[in-house]
Amino acid sequence: MTDARSVGPVGLLLWCGTLLGVSFPLGKVAAGAGVPPVMWALLVSVGASLSLMPFLAARGLLRLPRGKMLRYVVISGLISFAGINLMIFGLVPKVGAGQVGMMFALSPVATLAVSLMFGMKAPNGLGIAGIAVGLVGALMVAFGRGGVDGTLVWSLLALSLPVVLAVGNVYRTLDWPAGAHPMALAFWAHLVAVVALIGVQVVRGEGLPLEAIQKVPGAAMVQLVAAALTFPAYFKLQKIGGPVLLSQIGYVAAAIGLLSAVVFLGEHYGPVSWFGAGVTAVGIALTIFAQTGAKLRLPLGRRTRARFWSMRQVTRVPQQATLLAARRQAVLKFLSQS
Repeated sequence: MTDARSVGPVGLLLWCGTLLGVSFPLGKVAAGAGVPPVMWALLVSVGASLSLMPFLAARGLLRLPRGKMLRYVVISGLISFAGINLMIFGLVPKVGAGQVGMMFALSPVATLAVSLMFGMKAPNGLGIAGIAVGLVGALMVAFGRGGVDGTLVWSLLALSLPVVLAVGNVYRTLDWPAGAHPMALAFWAHLVAVVALIGVQVVRGEGLPLEAIQKVPGAAMVQLVAAALTFPAYFKLQKIGGPVLLSQIGYVAAAIGLLSAVVFLGEHYGPVSWFGAGVTAVGIALTIFAQTGAKLRLPLGRRTRARFWSMRQVTRVPQQATLLAARRQAVLKFLSQS
């Protein structure tokens, strides 16, 4: 496996986003062949687990997780892998691979919003503006496909995707077990997802219809390889970049998913959806500038702005810092007691 430091965060970002974007059209191909969403989500986690096992075994890292690590892999596996993949592959046949990809483009905005709540990133004017503009664009994408056979309902449900992604991104950074190897966390989290997804199938009384996957052997093989190549880099990026940087794989995944859906699957989107995609891009741009430390300029004179910001810092920053610190400590205390 290539060391994350030799690749760098930008390389990991492009790598993970591209491979994740490939999953959207593959999921639609699988759904068209009658493969249940649970089985395709299971395929992703199986591919990730199998690819990581030899590396961990060779390094003596295949130790059963305990304590905080056990809690971490269970919660991560259920939310970020089993839950998210079920949502993706369940929604793709309903609203299209392109629109699901666009919801991933909103995940950085949602992650920034959640990270603000727990004091993991200081808020500024551009960050708030990015959140608001991105939300408007996502709503336009959702409503742009509505009105036919309940598509609007599924489009609105798809808006929960970035929220769930954000919760998972922030949790994995907030509760990261000290000294844990990123690939060991990825392996055990995906193994938890495998067990959970098999349990879903058993409870539903449908067993494991492996013959359904055999209908699309080519797509299944590509999905296995994509999953195997994605998640070692995914957890490395989580460790070195934090939740907001990790969430930016949604930018790349959205572009790959939307373009491949239009070019290869023949999906069509109306002008409202395309305009909404553009508005979302503006929100994303504002979010990126917010993360660089840029500030939102007010249409006031230089001296007036200086007085305004100094008053704002004096009156709000101490109270805000205390509130965010207390909020984060409360979350950590709850996690340690659960």
